[in-house]
Amino acid sequence: MGWHGYLALWCVVLGAVALVGYGRSLAGVTRGQRAVRVMGRIERVAEPRHGSSGREGIAVVVTFRDPATGQEFTVTNDGECGDRISTAWTGREIGIRYPPGRPHAYRFTTDPDTGRSGLGWPNFAVFLIYVGLVVVASIDWGWPWALIGFGVPWTLLGATYLPGAVRDTRLRIEGLASGGPVPGRVIAVLKDVTVDEDGDTATSHTPVVAFTTHDGTAVTAYREGLRDPVGSRGRDLTIHYRPDNPVVFTTDLAGEERSRVGEIVFGVVALLVGVAAAVAGGILIAG
Repeated sequence: MGWHGYLALWCVVLGAVALVGYGRSLAGVTRGQRAVRVMGRIERVAEPRHGSSGREGIAVVVTFRDPATGQEFTVTNDGECGDRISTAWTGREIGIRYPPGRPHAYRFTTDPDTGRSGLGWPNFAVFLIYVGLVVVASIDWGWPWALIGFGVPWTLLGATYLPGAVRDTRLRIEGLASGGPVPGRVIAVLKDVTVDEDGDTATSHTPVVAFTTHDGTAVTAYREGLRDPVGSRGRDLTIHYRPDNPVVFTTDLAGEERSRVGEIVFGVVALLVGVAAAVAGGILIAG
């Protein structure tokens, strides 16, 4: 069997995966669609111990109610319990998902809508089919087809992403600047050591900051990116936060603006790269 045959087999197998996945999604039987999703409430927040690990997130006690039985559960985020909780305060609502009828198999999620459609794997299978077709077109008809195959979807993706990114950046900066700053303090620095396959070790330090919002909410949060994180314990900070959502906060408003503008510039450059690749491919084919 030649490589065209292998490509056909590739497309058939991945096409079957995609069709099954889309069919399950339409029927509403994917794991993501069947999962029970509820909002829990943080009842207690433990102050992280200086020098401890930050991998599991800030230790919290959460209550939630199973809608099927009405039973209330009180749980913690000890161990492998889904997304890491890096910002916490008493009363914060946090997403929880679990298989139907199994609330004890709960997982925390900072984005309850993630994976709700169950289309992740089918969409990935379609993407792999597209890659295979671009590769065969490039080999059979010439490499300019690779430029078009890359440039067109990249341009469409950029054109879809960029307006939303600009809007989100504007809303984020406006939100951070709207509430007025409050004092904060680094209360601990967490330490994690990782060892790679070659035996080399890498140490990361994560400062933990505490601040109180204007309405009296005491927030504990990880804050990466501080200057000299190892020696930052006890450092006083100025915190800017979104009044409606203290999860969004910064210790450097000007730096936040520069960072967000840089992301927009990168998005524009990426969009132009896609356009240039598609145009270049079209010119070469036409020529």
